[in-house]
Order: sequence, then C-alpha cells, then structure tokens
Amino acid sequence: MRLFALLCVFGLSNCKFYSKKSSNVKLLRFDWKNCGQPDAPASMKTLDISPDPISIPGDLSAAASGSTSVELSAPLAVNVTLEKEVAGFWVKVPCVEDLGSCHYPDACSLLSLLVPPGQDCPEPLHTYGLPCHCPFKAGTYSLPQSDFYLPYMDLPYWLTNGNYRVQGTLGNQDNKELGCLKVAFSLHSYSEEHHGTV
Repeated sequence: MRLFALLCVFGLSNCKFYSKKSSNVKLLRFDWKNCGQPDAPASMKTLDISPDPISIPGDLSAAASGSTSVELSAPLAVNVTLEKEVAGFWVKVPCVEDLGSCHYPDACSLLSLLVPPGQDCPEPLHTYGLPCHCPFKAGTYSLPQSDFYLPYMDLPYWLTNGNYRVQGTLGNQDNKELGCLKVAFSLHSYSEEHHGTV
C-alpha cells in the first residue's frame, strides 16, 4: 500500500479513488532538477504542478515532458534516496515496507503489478497514448496539463510534517545510469492542528 502511495504521488498509478478517512496534508515548495550526467539517455524536460501548496487528499493539476534516447526495458532498476530535514541537518530515511531510501531491482515488474499487462493504462495516460508498461521506446513523452485526484494516504509518522529531498536514479542490468531526478518538497499535516474540525 505504501509503495502504491509513492507511485500515486509520482503519477505512476491511478489515483482516482476516494476514502472516508480524513487527513489534509499539504505539499509546499516543490522543486525539481535532473541530476544525471549531461549525456544521460533519459531526462525530464519540464514538470509543472499546481496548486502550490498541494492538498492530499485534493485536486492536482500537472504537466510534464521527458525524453529517452534509448529503449528502457526490463530489468529497470531504480535507486531512491529519501532525506528529511531534522534540526537543520539532512538525515537519510531508511527503507521501511518499500518506502524510503529503497532499491527496486525492476520497476517494470512493479508497473505490471499495478497495471496488469493487457489492461488499459489509467487516465490520463490512456487518453494521450502514453505507455505505463515496459519497454518504453526511445523518444519524447509529453503529458499536457491534466487533472488528478490525490486520495488519502496512510503515511507512516516519519513521512508527515517536514522538509524532504528525494533522488531517483534509473539504471539497467549492466549498472549503467540511464537518468537521475531530484525532487524537493515540504509536507504539512493540517489534521494535527485542526483535530476534530475536518
């Protein structure tokens, strides 16, 4: 479930479902940049998210584009490093139940679990003809401005209020780095401040 929540935030899973649980988490100061080598085959070109701050649960508008000069096929390893700011220092968050600073040996298999092969990709990927399964052919991919609903996520206590940095590095079976992306954000839970008022 926590892996699904992580993939949902990054647009890799269908987030259009609702929950009776109430929690209002806000995402602040969103920023991103490529961190791979200049000749890395895969890179993000644009990434725009609004509103700022982002409410979880709540509506989200996003647009993105990226490209790869090589086919991305299984096994497609992903190394995630997650850091949280604690008393002015950045502390690495360990991998707990597939969330945190984790190594995923094959992201392709995870995508197949979320969207079984043969099943249509979730919206809005399906509408714009964007793939959600490996292999991803070489080329440019673009998601026009699209609206999502981000559901309630039962996140662990150590992934609630605070400032975070996450780095994701993509690699192939030969341990060659294919691309790298850094994202910085802040989380703030209003449910703690307004207990009983939601």
